[in-house]
Amino acid sequence: MNIWIINGPNINLLGTREPDIYGHETMESINRQIQTYLTDHGHIYEFFQSNSEGALVDKIQDALNEQVDGIVINPAAYTHYSYAIHDALKSVSIPTVEVHLSAIHSREAFRKDSVIAPACIGQVSGFGPASYLLGVQALELHLAKENT
Repeated sequence: MNIWIINGPNINLLGTREPDIYGHETMESINRQIQTYLTDHGHIYEFFQSNSEGALVDKIQDALNEQVDGIVINPAAYTHYSYAIHDALKSVSIPTVEVHLSAIHSREAFRKDSVIAPACIGQVSGFGPASYLLGVQALELHLAKENT
């Protein structure tokens, strides 16, 4: 399977950004864990992070031409208001799992609503870096079921 991991704004600051909420692991450390899992399971993968909404939309659209089977996305703050990312995900019709390190539903009121979730097959939040691995595993299960 060809799986892309896409991260939104401020994820590049993990490890130093609000460690009481997001932990001490860096984006690079989390990516290494995901990379190990994906490699061990024979998947093709790509990591992408941007603080720019337009760059994220462009990357999602690129996935269509690259025959990506699934996307795991942490849209970060764009979760709550980016209809552009929502529309990009809907337009490519690639199964996508939304992930978050923190438990967004138990934080500030504005974080409880995701405009991205309706464009996804599911959401994983609140498990720290494991949210990504759980998202990848959920995507694997979905794609395997879809292919039977």
